[in-house]
Amino acid sequence: MRLLDRYIFCEWLKIFSLALFATLGVLLLVDANSSFGRLLGDEAGMSTVLKYYAALTPSLLPVVMPVSMLISVLFCMAMLHRNQEIIAMRAVGITLWRIASPLFVAGIILALVMLLLNAWLVPVSVERSRQIIETARFSAEAKKTGSDAVGMVHDLGFDNRREGRLWMINAFSQYSYRAFGVSVYQRDDYGREKVRTVADEAYFDDVDGHWVLLNGREMTFDPMTGEPLRFISFKESPRPEWRETPRLMQTLVKRPKDLSFFEIRNVLAAIPAKDNPRLLSYLVKYHEILANPFICLIVVGIAVPFAVAGVRVNPMVGVSKSAGLFLMFYILVNVCAMLGGNAIVSPFLAAWIPVVLMLGFSAYLFKKAV
Repeated sequence: MRLLDRYIFCEWLKIFSLALFATLGVLLLVDANSSFGRLLGDEAGMSTVLKYYAALTPSLLPVVMPVSMLISVLFCMAMLHRNQEIIAMRAVGITLWRIASPLFVAGIILALVMLLLNAWLVPVSVERSRQIIETARFSAEAKKTGSDAVGMVHDLGFDNRREGRLWMINAFSQYSYRAFGVSVYQRDDYGREKVRTVADEAYFDDVDGHWVLLNGREMTFDPMTGEPLRFISFKESPRPEWRETPRLMQTLVKRPKDLSFFEIRNVLAAIPAKDNPRLLSYLVKYHEILANPFICLIVVGIAVPFAVAGVRVNPMVGVSKSAGLFLMFYILVNVCAMLGGNAIVSPFLAAWIPVVLMLGFSAYLFKKAV
């Protein structure tokens, strides 16, 4: 690395570090406004609170890194321009592309870091922090009520079209992992009911990985006519072939943005999106997570031209233009996500169209600035 590159990189790194910690601190304070009081209300100890924020922090990095990148690039280039350093560099024949090359290298490094975070650390962070919150809440509820009544999810449904089973559960305890009022409809390839199993209670056997039904009955039907053929009652009925986990069923109740990359991947692996149109929004989110790291390159391509051009009049001109452009970018992301979730465009295109458009526009701005 040349002396000039090292100088620009170090100046950027100092500002980026400050912006990263400041932005991260703001998000933690915003979360503390709700989660901290909730944990204390559930009588969680200080060690639980510290564990929660230690688990939560990595999941915030993909959010704060692009913002910190934008702030740091704008301030770094504005500082160089204000000190007449960019003018001096260009006077001796150094192009804007050559000046900004350390920042593009930094953008590539951050994109790779975000990709690794999204693929490994962030999913663990999302799941672990949510588990700590839920465990504290369930423990507080268990002290007041019976364990079966803790963490109740009502009207839980799951359509496993691959296996031909439709689940309807009146209530499910996330604390005891017991289901109440269970109805399972097994269908043939044409969607006609073959077997209906109804049970008062059921639980998922974590050791053997299957459901066990209690106090129920099973009715067999003729798929052609719908006439009942057989009626069997049972006290306890293990179902080794029924391996739909309660965790997978609960995942579909949550919004895609509240799920980790691992959870979304598991849902899509278990139930192809083509079998359930409702899963299109999950597939859009899956591709968005893969596309997000490229935002770091978009930031450099937009911030550098605006920072160099804006400070000729006022440094805030470049900042305001960049902020406005990124607001438009996130509006475009939400619009495309809505289109992808409604099958107007494919989920892949819905996630990548905003990124490709902004990369192209940033390349245009940079070429114009050069």
